[in-house]
Amino acid sequence: MEQILDRVMAEAAVYGGAILGGGGGGPIAAGLEFANSAFDTGIPRLVSCDDLAPNDMVVTVSAVGSPATKVTPLPTHFRRAVELMQEYGHWTIAGFVSSENGAIGTINGWLQSALLSIPVVDCPCDGRAHPTGTMGSLGLGTVVDYTSVQVAVARNGLEVLASGPIEMASNLTRRAAHETSSVVAVVRNPVTVSYIQKHGAPGAIRQAIHLGQKLLSLAPRDGWNAVSAIAEELKGTVHGPFLIDNVVLISEGGYDHGAIRLLANDQSSLELTFWNEYMTLEQEGKRLATFPDLITTFGMDGIPLTSTDLVQGRQVYILATSHRHLQLGSGVRAVEDYPKIEKVIQKSMLSYLDFLVE
Repeated sequence: MEQILDRVMAEAAVYGGAILGGGGGGPIAAGLEFANSAFDTGIPRLVSCDDLAPNDMVVTVSAVGSPATKVTPLPTHFRRAVELMQEYGHWTIAGFVSSENGAIGTINGWLQSALLSIPVVDCPCDGRAHPTGTMGSLGLGTVVDYTSVQVAVARNGLEVLASGPIEMASNLTRRAAHETSSVVAVVRNPVTVSYIQKHGAPGAIRQAIHLGQKLLSLAPRDGWNAVSAIAEELKGTVHGPFLIDNVVLISEGGYDHGAIRLLANDQSSLELTFWNEYMTLEQEGKRLATFPDLITTFGMDGIPLTSTDLVQGRQVYILATSHRHLQLGSGVRAVEDYPKIEKVIQKSMLSYLDFLVE
């Protein structure tokens, strides 16, 4: 059933998205600003896959770039990206889907919906945030003869239209973010509703709204209980509090990656690695969680923090839950990206994952 979205729901979606961002997916302040720009423009709408015809065409919309980047697109750039996609393919777009869940990711499509009176479909490509374009591409890289079409529009006027294999086209949109030192507005991968329903994460937007409502009913008055309530919802475990002892952050190629060392009250140590999102959590060398398990950091007030929010001397809680309790899209289940992540974070991942598809 179609649902008219409002600012209260948007706030919940941003905070719930920040939880499911797992260290990435954009900062809360940017997500709230993005949401407000949608409602300043018009009224976005949310529909389920069942509200559309199976052969209706939908496109993925996202904002691509390093979480540390402060230069973000304006509404005109998001509109322009959609227009370029329509002009190229002469498609009638029936709905927008987000590439992921995150503080910004969950809101992706709301501005476009308000601008163009096209609904957001509650079936993002992934029910959590992820670092690579192929992970948000619905497993299309394994579809024989599928040609990806991707558009990126930067605030400085750069426009990129790429058509070809998923990974190559995704690399070009990521390159646009890197070359302009900005976040870019992206529209990509036209597919049918029947395909997105099978390979995406149905209901994940409403899940983010529900988690945000739960969090906002408690935080920031009671940080521990707020994080514990979210852990109960996601069948996860809360660790901490921990003191951030050391942070190594490297920004390159449109990504942030590095490692964070944390100390418990008994002086035992934990290590988080990240590639935009948190990739691994270890305690004294013992692996506690591995992406796409959800690892989320929270301030002592219970507000979710991104990987770039973690600075030496800050205290945090850590929530970890198995990927089995999340709604994952097909793109995260493909084996292809994990060797790249292993190389960047210098940690084994594949040996901890038992659900990947070659």
